[in-house]
Amino acid sequence: MPCIRIALSVLFCCLLTVAHAQAPVAVAEVQASRIVAKIPVSGTVTSPRRATLSTAVPGLVQALSVDDGARVATGDVLLSLDAELAEIALERASAQVRQDEVALADAARRLAEAEEVGRRRAIAQSEIESLRAEVSTDEAALAASRAAAREQSALLDRYTLRAPFAGVISARQTELGEWVNPGDGLLDLIATDDLRFDFRVPQDYFRQVGPDTPIEIRLDAAPDARIAARIAAVVPVSSPGARTFLIRAEASVDDDLPTSAVTPGMSVGGALAVDTGRSAPVVSRDALLRFPDGRVTVWILESGAELPTVRERTVSTGVEFDGLVEIVEGLSEGEIVVIRGNETLADGQTVRVVNSG
Repeated sequence: MPCIRIALSVLFCCLLTVAHAQAPVAVAEVQASRIVAKIPVSGTVTSPRRATLSTAVPGLVQALSVDDGARVATGDVLLSLDAELAEIALERASAQVRQDEVALADAARRLAEAEEVGRRRAIAQSEIESLRAEVSTDEAALAASRAAAREQSALLDRYTLRAPFAGVISARQTELGEWVNPGDGLLDLIATDDLRFDFRVPQDYFRQVGPDTPIEIRLDAAPDARIAARIAAVVPVSSPGARTFLIRAEASVDDDLPTSAVTPGMSVGGALAVDTGRSAPVVSRDALLRFPDGRVTVWILESGAELPTVRERTVSTGVEFDGLVEIVEGLSEGEIVVIRGNETLADGQTVRVVNSG
């Protein structure tokens, strides 16, 4: 029995050695790439339109159709003033129009009769000219009364406050029964469509950021959401205190913006992909092993022997972007590194490559 146990132990150790010697790994080739720096930025959701609404005429607030948080469409009635006196004035102006229309019609009739029978009845030409002047005067009076009626109608319309654009009422600053004057802020309206994202970027990157610079937006209210956006404007004015400049981004047309999770004033994070203008060897982030003492190593595949073996090598890293890491020192383009199965390797160990990259 002891001999059998010893034999089984030796066989088990041999099997472990063979399995260990041919650990399956996935590899990839070190390639040169343009280095893109991901610059984290923070910003704010802003609205393309916001307004503090007021009436164009003074009056007593008679009706309020909205409250804080109400969503309104363009042209919706928001507030009405007591317009009784303006309505009476419009009625009086309309009555004057009808009166002037009757007077003009009468004058025109009398002029037509005078011109028709004037010669037969020996009506003086001066009398006919007087009638013609009366018609002209009545025409002018009618035009003036019609203009006055239109003016009064336009004035009456101004007793109703309507939404100039679609959005949300963010604040109501008046109440029923209050007397208001033109210019008094009554309602704050903010558009919630076509929202923009304003970011402050360190001035060091001013020459490297433009309309073609990719930017990815992360919503603080929806951390799992990632929005591909485009830079709509770069404001070439630096903030003296913070030494930053403003970029304004808009969500891409093809990206579904979760509007339910975004409102003006919210904070957002972003990442600018800035081309550094240089190239360097890069490897997959999975190829790196980081240690508590700060060392960073990779496993290099050596295929010169009968079986491929691996060697550990210390490297210095630079910028990380898109799942890749810049190698500042320790690797050259064309070398093969292990990207999977590298957690338990030993220096000089033989491996079995399960892929080639």
